[in-house]
Amino acid sequence: MSGTELDEPGQLKRAVIDASAGGVAGAISRMVTSPLDVIKIRFQVQLEPTATWALKDSQLKPKYNGLFRTTKDIFREEGLSGFWRGNVPALLMVVPYTSIQFAVLHKVKSFAAGSSKAENHAQLSPYLSYISGALAGCAATVGSYPFDLLRTVLASQGEPKVYPNMRSAFLSIVQTRGIKGLYAGLSPTLIEIIPYAGLQFGTYDTFKRWSMVYNKRYRSSSSSSTNPSDSLSSFQLFLCGLASGTVSKLVCHPLDVVKKRFQVEGLQRHPKYGARVELNAYKNMFDGLGQILRSEGWHGLYKGIVPSTIKAAPAGAVTFVAYELASDWFEANLT
Repeated sequence: MSGTELDEPGQLKRAVIDASAGGVAGAISRMVTSPLDVIKIRFQVQLEPTATWALKDSQLKPKYNGLFRTTKDIFREEGLSGFWRGNVPALLMVVPYTSIQFAVLHKVKSFAAGSSKAENHAQLSPYLSYISGALAGCAATVGSYPFDLLRTVLASQGEPKVYPNMRSAFLSIVQTRGIKGLYAGLSPTLIEIIPYAGLQFGTYDTFKRWSMVYNKRYRSSSSSSTNPSDSLSSFQLFLCGLASGTVSKLVCHPLDVVKKRFQVEGLQRHPKYGARVELNAYKNMFDGLGQILRSEGWHGLYKGIVPSTIKAAPAGAVTFVAYELASDWFEANLT
């Protein structure tokens, strides 16, 4: 047996490390970015137009309009805890989601590279990185989707609450739409996650590769560097995650809006927050996109894009940095 093979970590150990590090990274990222996520969801499930040109011709006035005004309204009406509404199902979702995502990602990359070592994964072509990310995203989405739906339902409501807790929301969804209602919006989610996860992981690996080339080139030319290295600092990992999260979110946002509408259709909504999405309001994803475009314009497909973009950058950065650090810690301490 070769030395390289002896150095390969056991597949079970590697899977545990990736799943554990992914779960820790996802939980930290969700806690940090929850306020922006709540604001984004409030915009996305709101049927009333928010564009300035649309408001002039519409009798329907939106409850939420503008990032700072919405932040102030939520804080005044719901207090600081309002920004973490739906956080329990969000954490219950994000731990299995991120764990599955990173475990599948590592498995696919290991298969493609013929090695489970991270340094070999860094040499994969961008195309394989994109494909690996897309497959990992799909697997993670299917495994955690009901929690994602419950998070949306709870985060979209203000005060007074229609659903006091996750259990009441779960029972209402099952009674109204059946068990399949827990997977409402799964189709646009899977279609969204392919380019989103592909772009996120593909661009992250691309930015990492560029940064490693930069490090090797400039550290080797530095007279003060006696041991040039292409290893990345935590700040560089942060920047790579920030850039990848921003790019992927900007491209895929319209599908996220449609997904949120499917998730809340037919459910109760307090009148002070505007009209609710009626049951079976959209025949399918394309019909949903068309209806939103006709009634709310292009702006409707990008509702919540500002908090979403602001959130995507730190979310991606925090997730990847936390994953890299947690993975190193688990690998060093797991025997």
